[in-house]
Amino acid sequence: MRTPINAFKKALLNPGPQIGLWVGLADGYAAEMIAGTGFDWLLIDGEHAPNDVRSVLAQLQGVASAWSAHDESERSQAVVRVPVGDATLIKQFLDIGAQTLLVPMVDTPEQAAQLVQATRYPPEGIRGMGSALARASRWQAYPQYIHEANDQVCLLVQAESALAMKNIDEIAATPGVDGVFIGPADLSASMGYSGQPGHPVVQAAIEDAIARILKAGKAPGILATTHEQTEKWLAAGARFVAVGVDTMLLTGACRQLASKYKRKGDAAGSAKPTVSGY
Repeated sequence: MRTPINAFKKALLNPGPQIGLWVGLADGYAAEMIAGTGFDWLLIDGEHAPNDVRSVLAQLQGVASAWSAHDESERSQAVVRVPVGDATLIKQFLDIGAQTLLVPMVDTPEQAAQLVQATRYPPEGIRGMGSALARASRWQAYPQYIHEANDQVCLLVQAESALAMKNIDEIAATPGVDGVFIGPADLSASMGYSGQPGHPVVQAAIEDAIARILKAGKAPGILATTHEQTEKWLAAGARFVAVGVDTMLLTGACRQLASKYKRKGDAAGSAKPTVSGY
């Protein structure tokens, strides 16, 4: 049995966009539910959500289990954002079955090259040879895993500083980097516009970065939480775009429902509730 093809990595080679959702609820049950809603990819966030290796494992299992209920065109692919570009952590997340990793705060091509090394088995890299214990090899059900895994790893690096923008050509050109994700919030702070990712100077830098990533032959990505921003970056050529965040969708829907029925004003507030049925 061959190691599974990384469908997300394969899709990035096509000009069409991959539409994703940010997953920050840190729960396998929620991830399984979301994985059946039609997004091309889901970002399981290990940097800003309360995740660890075990909770990410549960979400990978949830995403995988959702596949059985949907045809191949509707299956969401999991992307895992590690909290930091540490070789030991990268090894752990790969071993639990993540094939695509997003690594934050990559500022230089030297950092990018080190991350490539961390995601590959020798002689191409330094990933530890522990696949016999790993879900990634399905506990050796994929007998050629150590020889096939390197080709199926997809490495996305996150450029989110003024220094990264300066080095974007070299970062994108790094062999083994499949895509570069722009982080608007941290980028705006680094450029002196904290809390203003929509500032014209920041927007211009993002547009320029997307063009340079494409010129290097790699896939640009970004998170956009408004329709206007989504359309803008898709038109600019972004290949993988997260169009929302699960926590924002949930809280937004809850607030909307609560405000629809919640009584307001002294008169309404003094009325006694009616108990009916239970």
